[in-house]
Amino acid sequence: MGVFSGAGSRRAGAALLVIAVAAMLSPACGGGRFFGKVYEYEEDLYLALDGSADLIVNTSIPALVALRGLDLNVDPAARVDRGAIRAAYEGPGVTVTRVSRPWRRQGRRFVQLRIDVEDVRRLSERAPFSWSTYELFRQDQAYVFRQTVGASAHRPGTLRNVGWTGGELVAFRLHLPSRIIHHNARDAELDEPLTVERGNILRWEQQLADRLDGRPVAIEVRMESQSTLHRTLGLFLGAFAAALLLLGLIIWLTLRKGARQTAAESPPR
Repeated sequence: MGVFSGAGSRRAGAALLVIAVAAMLSPACGGGRFFGKVYEYEEDLYLALDGSADLIVNTSIPALVALRGLDLNVDPAARVDRGAIRAAYEGPGVTVTRVSRPWRRQGRRFVQLRIDVEDVRRLSERAPFSWSTYELFRQDQAYVFRQTVGASAHRPGTLRNVGWTGGELVAFRLHLPSRIIHHNARDAELDEPLTVERGNILRWEQQLADRLDGRPVAIEVRMESQSTLHRTLGLFLGAFAAALLLLGLIIWLTLRKGARQTAAESPPR
């Protein structure tokens, strides 16, 4: 007889499954890489063709200090000053709608910011985004978006060891409103072009060591001048109008046929 049998065996199997899932989710197993890449710093820009945008920043506290020069305590046991983070980002045309409670990964504290941007072309006026230049303009029958990410705020020797290897990833992700005609997105680990992800999403990646050194990230996208939403609404309204016309035609033909039958069946006077 084996060690486990009957209900005991089922309980043991369930316990092993829970342990296996917990192991895959554990930071010790790569911070959840089983479910996708993990980034030390990332910007998700949801862009509209009029230049307005929603922006989500996920970042470790040490990355905010080293990359963007914020004066924060990187000790993982220290209280995270969310008010100071909000004040650094917020300003004319830029509204921080949320600074999340911190979470911990690989011994470092992380936060998420949600930001409303009136005009992405002026975003570099805010210090945390001043490392980038932003362009959005119409060219022929397309819109062009360009972002160049330049030097970080890193000063060698100013940040104690926080467990970085330099191989951590930084990402700049675009969620675009219309069909993409051309882009130059690349994968940092494989050093190869990336395809457009579902939902018109593109990402540019860079290793943390290169971002600390200020190696530029050049982002360029050409997209159609009509948003996907407007095109979808247009197709929907067109299909709806066609359906109404078809229904009207069927009703008219039915009434006409009925009138003919009534006339044919009526006795002559």
